[in-house]
Amino acid sequence: MLLCSIAVAAYPLAFYSSMRLAGVAVGTVVSIGMAPPASAVIERVMDRHRLTGRWKLGAALGLLGTLMLWAARATGAPGDPERASMGATALGVALGLVAATTYALYSWAAHRLITGGITSRAAMGTVFGLGGLLLVPVLLATGAPLLDSGSAMAVGAYMALVPMFTGYVLFGWGLAHVPASTATTLSLLEPAVAAVLAVLVIGERLPAAGWAGVALVLACLAVLTAPATVPGRRRRRGESVPPPERTSAEHTAARPDPEWAP
Repeated sequence: MLLCSIAVAAYPLAFYSSMRLAGVAVGTVVSIGMAPPASAVIERVMDRHRLTGRWKLGAALGLLGTLMLWAARATGAPGDPERASMGATALGVALGLVAATTYALYSWAAHRLITGGITSRAAMGTVFGLGGLLLVPVLLATGAPLLDSGSAMAVGAYMALVPMFTGYVLFGWGLAHVPASTATTLSLLEPAVAAVLAVLVIGERLPAAGWAGVALVLACLAVLTAPATVPGRRRRRGESVPPPERTSAEHTAARPDPEWAP
């Protein structure tokens, strides 16, 4: 619980600082795109979780798609007058890697809590309550501009209610049913959604390479969510086939959360 709360408190600080220093595209791609490899390493070391070929294919497609999105967004505005220095960009990338690691740690720890018998809502409420307490000193030291105007307060309220509260409650429910590495890989949809919203809402232009990156991220989701088939020869009528071997993480993920079960 403490590890999960510390990761929750550290992640937004590293994530938003990464975007501030390296730019929104680079910060988002590094912070989100590198979370699945970090999650896989954590599961491999801590749980001895075997990485399947499907996960490797899906992660490769998602990472390639996010890299293409970053390249398309970065080359789309070569004359930006506020381009960061090389040092700031390097620091932003490093903070993005910290954000990816803390995100993976949060996913792994939350998955262990939920599959260990703690309900999704109890786990998410406790983790984010403790994480919020850890961030109170940061708010007191740097939060004055947030309270200066009504529009800033409205944006802060939206960030708290929609992407944080609603998003992470749903993410916690998902962690009760899939391994943490799969959940973090599915989150690769975030850069693709951000690119589409930038085109539809803000009016930015996304070149062909960017749309190809979006397609690769969607292919990643298709690979990860497609129903599994049992390999082997065709069954004869009346012949039973033993279930495929599950990894330890898949065994725990198969147990439904009693609070959310129908």
